[in-house]
Amino acid sequence: MAINLELPEVAIRENRLGSITGYQGTIRDLGTRVSGCSLQNKGRCFSQASACSSGCAQNYLSGIVDAAVVNHAPIGCAGDSAGANEQDKWGRKVRGLEYRNINILNTNMVEEDTVFGAVAKLKDAVREAYRRFQPKAIFVTTSCVSGIIGEDIISALDELREEIPVPLTPVFCEGFKSQIWASGFDAAFHAILTGIVKPPEKKTNKVNLINFRGSARQQITAMLAQFGLEPVFMVPYSSIDELARTSESVATISICGTLGGYFGNALEQQYGVPYVKALQPHGITGTDNWLRELGKIVGKEAAVEAYIKEEKDRIAGELAELRGKLKGKKAVVGMGPSFAHDYIRTLQELGVEIIWGASWHYDPQYDSGQSPETVRHLLEGTEDIPFSVADQQVFEMMNLLNKLKPDLYIGRHPGMTVWATKLGIPSIMIGDEYTAYGYQGLVDFGFRVLDALTNRNFVQKLSARVTLPYTDWWMEQDSFTFLQDEVG
Repeated sequence: MAINLELPEVAIRENRLGSITGYQGTIRDLGTRVSGCSLQNKGRCFSQASACSSGCAQNYLSGIVDAAVVNHAPIGCAGDSAGANEQDKWGRKVRGLEYRNINILNTNMVEEDTVFGAVAKLKDAVREAYRRFQPKAIFVTTSCVSGIIGEDIISALDELREEIPVPLTPVFCEGFKSQIWASGFDAAFHAILTGIVKPPEKKTNKVNLINFRGSARQQITAMLAQFGLEPVFMVPYSSIDELARTSESVATISICGTLGGYFGNALEQQYGVPYVKALQPHGITGTDNWLRELGKIVGKEAAVEAYIKEEKDRIAGELAELRGKLKGKKAVVGMGPSFAHDYIRTLQELGVEIIWGASWHYDPQYDSGQSPETVRHLLEGTEDIPFSVADQQVFEMMNLLNKLKPDLYIGRHPGMTVWATKLGIPSIMIGDEYTAYGYQGLVDFGFRVLDALTNRNFVQKLSARVTLPYTDWWMEQDSFTFLQDEVG
């Protein structure tokens, strides 16, 4: 599927990939529907608030160390930046970087601006961002308000280029356009590809590693060094110069298929940088596949096989011990699609039974035209796991968890994980995307699971003292009562 970098914005996932946010069935049924071209989205006659693609775009781009972000929106749209600032400071601390706030400004659009426009405000904000931060690039993110009134962002930035000597790049990520917040990541990467990345001048030994703000920098650097490779961690904590030269890398890999697919496939199509289309490196199977596919691309198959054998031998004893202790435990997984599929597989490797999986959206295919590798792997397994898709609709998951009563809930978003805890279910929030990364990571994660299951004191006391907002009327109904008939 060709990616067009001549266009100023990327199509949302619903239109580009056929992605959905409403489904209830099983993994095997989901795969059958996709292969038979019969998968359709199910709407909801009631839904709770979810995340926003605009917030994902601006928060992700705010992690670039020498760039600035101007959010052309009402001040409330910059609310997510508080969380991004906290994450960024944590990441700076563990990396030994300067401890400072993220470089982000908001144009504070008000009611008057929706009538008369706010291009003048936008220009002043871009000028102020350049004066205050002296960035090497400025990204302007849009919002529902600026999109609905039709603000001409491109023309405004064209006029400013005469006075501001750094790339000024629009990021079209209006939240009302998509129910899938991952569309915001695509918008951010499209802006980087169209405004920052330059054609290659030479080829290097670098590997583009697309991630969030995780902590495994040292481990991955040491691992890739064994194969004569050097990682470029992107986008958070990378520089504009590093991003500009990603076209010179020998390959691109990602810690999350949902996050990295657009950039990886676009860089491959535009500049011939191979994108490693593999499982993500969580657990044994995922890490095996991730490394082997990278090894094929860079011609290091023998070295990769030697490394895999050494690592598997090293953890064999502890892994066997964990499997014995976790056998028979039941878990529910709720995460973004790539991570949901990854952690279903990873928990199974630890001996945990998955009694339900949920993803916050589902992509029938990636921009390569292929279905997600993680889904294909689960379809090849012997178990047909009950599965649902929802854009983090807490009310559905609370109803479901109350009925299933698993031993453990594994989530990736604190807004959901805390509710499982209030039900008295031991829960683990996967904040760091490198949790369960690699062979040692699987063992470390296994002991974390064991700790959560062994010490239930906190969740038991909390659940005994919390009054839930969900009444018996709701908890007694079918979990998917408000999931409507399939719609196009």
